[in-house]
Amino acid sequence: MLTIPQQIVKASRGRLSRRIVLWVFVSVIVIETIILIPSFQKRENELLTQLKEISAAQLSLIMQLSPNELSDKQLFERFRLLQDNPELVGGAFFRSDGTPIGVFGEHPEFIPSRPVGNEIIHIKNANDHRYDVVYSPEQLKRDSILILRYDASSVRRELNAFILRIAGLVFIISIFVTAGAWFALNPIVVKPILRLREDLVKAGEAIRHDQKTPGFYSASVHRQDELGEVITAFRQMYSQISEAINERKTAEKALQKSFKQIKAYSKALDNELEKGREMQANFLPMQLLSKSGWEFAAFFKPARQVAGDFYDVFDLPGGAVGIVIADVCDKGVGAALFMALFRSLIRIFSGQTTLEGLACLYNGESISEEEAMAGNRLTLPEHLVALKAIQFTNKYIAQNHGDLAMFATLFLGVLDPQTGVLTYANGGHEPLLIMDKSGGVKKRLNPTGPAVGIDSNARFGIQETRLDAGEILLGYTDGIIEARSDDDTFFLLKQLLSLLQDPVPSAAALLDRISDKVKSHTGDAEQFDDITLLAIRRLSESKT
Repeated sequence: MLTIPQQIVKASRGRLSRRIVLWVFVSVIVIETIILIPSFQKRENELLTQLKEISAAQLSLIMQLSPNELSDKQLFERFRLLQDNPELVGGAFFRSDGTPIGVFGEHPEFIPSRPVGNEIIHIKNANDHRYDVVYSPEQLKRDSILILRYDASSVRRELNAFILRIAGLVFIISIFVTAGAWFALNPIVVKPILRLREDLVKAGEAIRHDQKTPGFYSASVHRQDELGEVITAFRQMYSQISEAINERKTAEKALQKSFKQIKAYSKALDNELEKGREMQANFLPMQLLSKSGWEFAAFFKPARQVAGDFYDVFDLPGGAVGIVIADVCDKGVGAALFMALFRSLIRIFSGQTTLEGLACLYNGESISEEEAMAGNRLTLPEHLVALKAIQFTNKYIAQNHGDLAMFATLFLGVLDPQTGVLTYANGGHEPLLIMDKSGGVKKRLNPTGPAVGIDSNARFGIQETRLDAGEILLGYTDGIIEARSDDDTFFLLKQLLSLLQDPVPSAAALLDRISDKVKSHTGDAEQFDDITLLAIRRLSESKT
C-alpha cells in the first residue's frame, strides 16, 4: 500500500496528469484574480470612507454650531480644530471663486480653478499616500470650498495586508483544488490510459510473435465516457486484426497447399518437358555428315525447353545429301510436336516410300521437270525424286491437320557432293545465302513457294545452283534477324549481311562469328524466338 507522499510522487511522474493539473492550477488562479479585483476596489472604498467619517462628523458639528454671521476667517479658525484628528494632515479654505482664505498643515493638491458641483470630490495623489476630500458650497451651505487632506498610508498598508490575505487564500484553494484534481485524475484517467498502453504493447507482441490473445486490462473495463469509447475501439481493433490474421493463416495454408501442388505439377511438367527436349534433340542430327571435300556445321538454341526450329542433313539414295532448315509457326510444345512431324515426313517422302495411301514414288505426275523449272532444264533431274517430299508434306499437313492452322517455312535442298550442284525448293523460308570464298554474298536462294501446310494445292518451284570451292551455303531462321536487345532493337538482316563481308576459315568459324554477335546484341534480354544456323562449305572440287 503506497503512502500519500509516494502516491503524490507517482502521480507527478505522469506527463498528461502534470499538464492537466497545471491547467487546473492556472485556471483557479485566473478565476480568483478576476474575483479579487472588485473585492479590492470595494475594500479600498470602505477604508477611505472610514478615514474621513471622523472628520466629517466633526465638520458637521462645527458647521451646526457656527452662526452664519461668522466671517470666513473666523470659520477658518474653527476648521483648524480638525487637526486634532491624527489622520488629517492639512486643509485649505477657499471662496467659491477660488480666492484662498487660509491653509493649515499640508497644502492639498486640488486648487479650485472652476466652480465645484454639489457632490463631494475624492482625490488620491499619485503615490496613494494622500487623500483629498473637497466639500462644495452645497455641503458647507456657504459660498466657500473646504479641502481636507488625509494621510492614506494606513489605508495602503491595510490594502496590502488584504491582498496578501486574499492571495494566500487563493493559493491555498488552488493547491487543494489542484491536489484534488491530481488525485482524481490518477485513478480516473491516468491509470486507465497507462493500463491501455500496456494492453497495446501486449497486443503488438502477441501479433508480432503469433501468440494467443493475452489477458487485457481493458477486457474487464466498462466505462460510459470518452475513455470507455477508446477502450471499446481498442477491443474492436484487436478483434478485427485477430480475425484478419486468422483469415490470412487460412489463406496461407491453402496457398501453401496449392503451391505444393503447383510445385509438384511443375516438377512433373519440367520432367516431361525435359524428356521432350531430349526426344527433340534426338530428332536433330546427333552428328553432322562427314563428306570428303565438304564441311557441315550447325548452331541451335531454343527459346524454351522445346522448339519449333529444326535442321537436318541426311544421305539420300544415289549418294546425294538432303539439306533441310525449317521454322514451325509458334513456339513451345505444339511447335515441337509439328517439328517432329515435318522432319519425319520430309525424310520419309524424300526416301521413296508411302504414308497413309499417298504414293511417294516419283512417277512424273507430282512435279514435272518443265513445271518445276518453268522451261529451264535441270542438270540433275533425278533430284526431283527427293524434292517431291516438300509437296507431299504440304498436302499431308494441309489435309490432315489444316484445322490446327499449323505450318512451317521450310527449305529443302538436294546436294550432289561430286559436282556441288544444289537443287532446292524454298517454302516461304528466309532466303539462304551463298557466301563467296573471298567474302560477301554471291547469291540468295529466295522462296519458290508458300509456307508448307497452308494450302494442299500449293505448288513449289524447283531451282538449281552450284557451290564452288571455298563457298559457304548459310541457312538461318528468323530468330537471328528478329533477336531483340534490352531496348527492343532487332538484329536485322543488314547486320547479318555485314558479318559475311569478310572471309572465314571454316563454316564453324562463320557460325561462331554470327552467334557471338547476336549474343552481344541481345545481352541479358530474354530470348524471344528459337535460333538456328546451318552452314555447308565446299572445301575443294571433287575429281571425277
